[in-house]
Amino acid sequence: MADKTQNFANHARFMPMFHFFAAPLSMIFLIWSAWRAMTIRDVETHYLLVGALALFGAVSISRLSPIRAQDRLIRLEEQLRYARLLPADLAARAEAAFSPYHYIALRFASDAELASMVEMVVKNPALKGKEIKSQIKTWRPDHFRV
Repeated sequence: MADKTQNFANHARFMPMFHFFAAPLSMIFLIWSAWRAMTIRDVETHYLLVGALALFGAVSISRLSPIRAQDRLIRLEEQLRYARLLPADLAARAEAAFSPYHYIALRFASDAELASMVEMVVKNPALKGKEIKSQIKTWRPDHFRV
């Protein structure tokens, strides 16, 4: 996997057990339970709907929690990288202006183009992650994200 060249077009990752199994099945079960609770009005179908909501919530949280933790680690890693590679004033301006999503997008910028990319985002903090990543010329892969 590390041998594969990563770029803007192929950097998104799918977790087959989540994206193609757990999430769709829990959504189908939730929709079916809601439909059933509306058509068959009894206590058991409403209990089933509550269970389907709980299952869908658990499946969603099981994916979102690790991503949230990774976002925090990426932000920390990038702040350390900025302190090492950027002039102190630019690193300070980035820390003051950036959201976690800016750090997450800029982690793909190579060391050589990092300063110019950070400067671009500091000047225009409204840029979204996808817009930032599309501007990167030399891609620095991240194969660890799940």
